[in-house]
Amino acid sequence: MIASSAAKPPSVLLGVACGTGAALCWAVGFVAARHGIDIGFTPAELALHRFVWAGFAFLPLALRWSWEDFRWSRGLVLTFFGGPPLALISYAGFLAVPLAHGGLIQPACAATGGLVLAALLLKEKLPPGRIVGAAIIIAGLAVIGGEAISTIGTHALIGDLAFATAGLFFATFSTLLRRWRMPPMRAAAIVSMISLVDVPIHWLLFGFSHLASFGFWENLLQAVVQGILAGPAAIYLFARAVIILGAGRGAVFPSLVPPFTLLIGFVLLGAVPSLAQLAGLVIVLVGFRMTQKA
Repeated sequence: MIASSAAKPPSVLLGVACGTGAALCWAVGFVAARHGIDIGFTPAELALHRFVWAGFAFLPLALRWSWEDFRWSRGLVLTFFGGPPLALISYAGFLAVPLAHGGLIQPACAATGGLVLAALLLKEKLPPGRIVGAAIIIAGLAVIGGEAISTIGTHALIGDLAFATAGLFFATFSTLLRRWRMPPMRAAAIVSMISLVDVPIHWLLFGFSHLASFGFWENLLQAVVQGILAGPAAIYLFARAVIILGAGRGAVFPSLVPPFTLLIGFVLLGAVPSLAQLAGLVIVLVGFRMTQKA
């Protein structure tokens, strides 16, 4: 009993560290995506960088695994909710709204959606404090959405809805990971390898000349940030956090992405958030704190 009690705190701390690391990786991915869209990358090209390199890297590892009991139908579902479709929807949002919107709306929707799905599908208890926290997060999103309409116009709702949809996609992805008890490394590998189908599709639809026109260094930047940090590294760290802490508590870690995104975006891109965006950030973080405390 003593040994079990002594082992619990490091496990919880490890889960928190993994969830925080995943949030940092996603924040860097948002900033790099904003930069990529600004210089002319298309959402499809960024999505290609997000998965193709990881897919090739995982192939040798996958050859050593036993696949007899693996259900490929589950792999396809995970890829739909956590692969190229998610990335395309997310990157497309930056065509309509600034960095702060993506960095706030998508993670917040992932967090609130994850709490709801964990209660509905996994039958995890949803304490009143988490319900209140989720409501506060939604209030923060309303502040951001209202600011978008007043300053950008009603077309900004398209971008905000894209990020909200991407967040709900990821909430579904994370819940399925927990429901199917998928090992983190295998989940990242499966999604990345199945996503290699995007290579011939992209070649047939768009070709690679436009992608090559950005030069070696810009493509390398996106390959490293999207293909490693925001892709398999973040998926692995987040999956570990979900397994250690549970889907309900693990699902709220995406709410840490907003402050990381705003800070990194300000330092690297000079993107200064508006007062309304900062107010929405504070409200979202209050909601995040309540969901964790509960």
